[in-house]
Amino acid sequence: MKVTIDNLDGRGPVDYSGALWPGAPLRVDRTLNAPSRCVGTFILPEGLAVPIRRGRVVVSNEAGMVLFTGYLATEPVAVYGGMGTQGAVYRYMVDAVSDEWLLDKLTVPASGSGFGVAGGLVLRGLTQGVGGGAISTAGVADGRSIGVFQPVSTAAWSINAGALAGAAYGAYSVLGGALAFAPVGSVVHALGDGDGMTSPSGLSAGAVKDLANDVTVSGAMEPTTYVTEMFAGDGTTAVFVLSDAPLGVSSARAKLVTDNFEESVFDPAVWQVNDPGSHLSFGAGGLTMTGGNGFDGQTTLTAVQEIEMGGSLLLEAGAVVLATASDGILCGLYSGTVVQANCFVGYNVRQSSGTTLVTPLLNGVEAGTSYTALDGHRYTLRIRLHCAEMQRVKQTYYARVEGVVEGFGGGYVAAPMSVCFEVIDLGASSNTPATVLYDTAVAGVIASSPVRCIFCAVDSVQIFGSMGYCRVTQTGSAWVTSTLSSGVAFTRLIGVAGEGVDCEVQNANGTAKVTFYAGRIPVAGETVAVNYRRSNRAIARLEDAASVAVEAAGGANGTARWLGRVVTPEARSSEDCESAAMAVLSFSTARSAALSGSYAAEVCSAFGVEPFANSDVWPGDVLALTANGAEMQVIVRQVGIEDGGAAPEVLRYKIGFANDWAEGMGIKLSEAIADDVALPETAATGPSQVLGNLLQMTVVSATGSALQIDSGTVAPAGGGFEVRRRDGGFGPGPGPDLVLRRTVRSFSIPRVSSGERYFVRMYDASTPPLYSRWSSAVFCNLPVD
Repeated sequence: MKVTIDNLDGRGPVDYSGALWPGAPLRVDRTLNAPSRCVGTFILPEGLAVPIRRGRVVVSNEAGMVLFTGYLATEPVAVYGGMGTQGAVYRYMVDAVSDEWLLDKLTVPASGSGFGVAGGLVLRGLTQGVGGGAISTAGVADGRSIGVFQPVSTAAWSINAGALAGAAYGAYSVLGGALAFAPVGSVVHALGDGDGMTSPSGLSAGAVKDLANDVTVSGAMEPTTYVTEMFAGDGTTAVFVLSDAPLGVSSARAKLVTDNFEESVFDPAVWQVNDPGSHLSFGAGGLTMTGGNGFDGQTTLTAVQEIEMGGSLLLEAGAVVLATASDGILCGLYSGTVVQANCFVGYNVRQSSGTTLVTPLLNGVEAGTSYTALDGHRYTLRIRLHCAEMQRVKQTYYARVEGVVEGFGGGYVAAPMSVCFEVIDLGASSNTPATVLYDTAVAGVIASSPVRCIFCAVDSVQIFGSMGYCRVTQTGSAWVTSTLSSGVAFTRLIGVAGEGVDCEVQNANGTAKVTFYAGRIPVAGETVAVNYRRSNRAIARLEDAASVAVEAAGGANGTARWLGRVVTPEARSSEDCESAAMAVLSFSTARSAALSGSYAAEVCSAFGVEPFANSDVWPGDVLALTANGAEMQVIVRQVGIEDGGAAPEVLRYKIGFANDWAEGMGIKLSEAIADDVALPETAATGPSQVLGNLLQMTVVSATGSALQIDSGTVAPAGGGFEVRRRDGGFGPGPGPDLVLRRTVRSFSIPRVSSGERYFVRMYDASTPPLYSRWSSAVFCNLPVD
């Protein structure tokens, strides 16, 4: 091997090959979807400097093929070797890490999520987001689509990149300052015991664990019951305690986009700027807007991260100043490219008779009430969105089945959306309520909404003014509405006191509650409805019935059970867990499923008679092995290359390989199943067959004697809606908890007491009937007659 080191002393790369100590051969170790390492020991002659930390290391073979590029991660370790003619002799042990070491020193931003897009596209964004300009991404292929990927800010770039590559069933590597990414198996090396090149003695393989045909996997905490909890206002009660804690999100995942515009340049981890006329800059008011080129979608400030349109979202632009002649869109969510026609929600800024109007925009069309923005006034613009479905993108898992990569799961969740637009004039009193311009509590919910959107803070056709800050926040699952005795309904604004809002939703010390601020307390006769999702641990148990039958031959118990937890890609729901269990069963049921082993070979490029003499092998390549008449394909997981210390050059390759059950690839598993999960008593043979959930079920009216329910959909033919007092236990039998069954969309539930709970699911005419996966519940804290 030839090794050069650039010690950053102005001399450039210096050849250290002659100083290698033969007692510890130079070695390059490659690991699938992780940094490579190079270790070696040098005895330095006079005139050859001791390598330094951050020194650039390049290793190549005799033919000039580059095997490793990277940097010394630490200072060399000096080991006393004895006395020489000129004094003490030291050996210097060096340890270099491949080029992504540069990226691992940078902060991974919370942005960079991907929802149902190509893995390579997300990997390029992740690399650019950390400011990895020194690493080229030109060699990154798009690869397979992922389900959901959310980077972990506390983890290094290489850990995030490895998880992302695995989720797309791909392999990444960094060599020569260039990032490469391709699907696993893009390169295949054929090795056979009869080809004259393969050494059978260098091959060892065996099963490392037993098969499994009954698989239980747990996932994350998932949203379950759709709750509508109702309270009666009396003019004095400000605090309403909830029966359950609404499912929320972690603080790390709550802030989707945030910028106070206090720097002198746009943060590339947050924004993608398209400004050919230099109309976007920074000033005393934050983001300064000085017009545009007159065309829609050409002067834009767009977030690099897509937004999954689930749960409760808050879009906010603060300290906004708009001058005369302004034209464009602020705080827009776009389903597609940034043009008005694709704007799902946003604020349309335009001129009318010399005044500047700010108007809600829905699906590219103005709606609601226009607001006149006065010159010199500062405003806060907010858009609130609520979707009962918190997860709009289903997870995808990949597995290699008989040499072919198959996908399990995936897809999207259709759902309606509630929206509320509000404006606050910051010159008014801090207790002045926000002005609501549009509210679906009055206009009706939006029946269809996009699964994911692009957030564009500014689409300036010609906007003049400034913006002090911009935020997009995921606030959880709670949404509060009120209905007065007159029948007038409106959305209650959740937030911090002093910002023109009505209330806050808290979950502290095991108690969840809604607290209304002074001046916003529900009046007598007012009914408050709090919509939220309960939560539970995601779980699924599936079996391969055919494998169980085969293993039961001869009267034995054919079940081989395995329990574990999905580590990556994250299983956010029980449906995701079912997909993960299907992926596991696809590779865990064969007796040779957990195959792992290694192949060792000595390669002499001068003769070109070994399988790797004129090529290289990397983790993620596939070995097509033929041994003793048996054929198999396995994925390369590790590659070790050691200098043989001979002339002509001899390199010793040791290749570790494994299939998916021996070592996770498209799905990473842990045998430590979650300890807060209720294990299913029986195994299903496939994904759950369920009906749709009642996302649009509403309480039309609530009196002291009855609840009038609109299920939001027509019952299936021969089916209907089943109401019970407890969640679970749904079925064709009566049961002690059964309240009623109805076959029509709207029905009445007789009331019996305050504090009652009713759970509703849809069923069909199947035998046995199919039901909704989750209940829609009404918790009624209203007085009875």
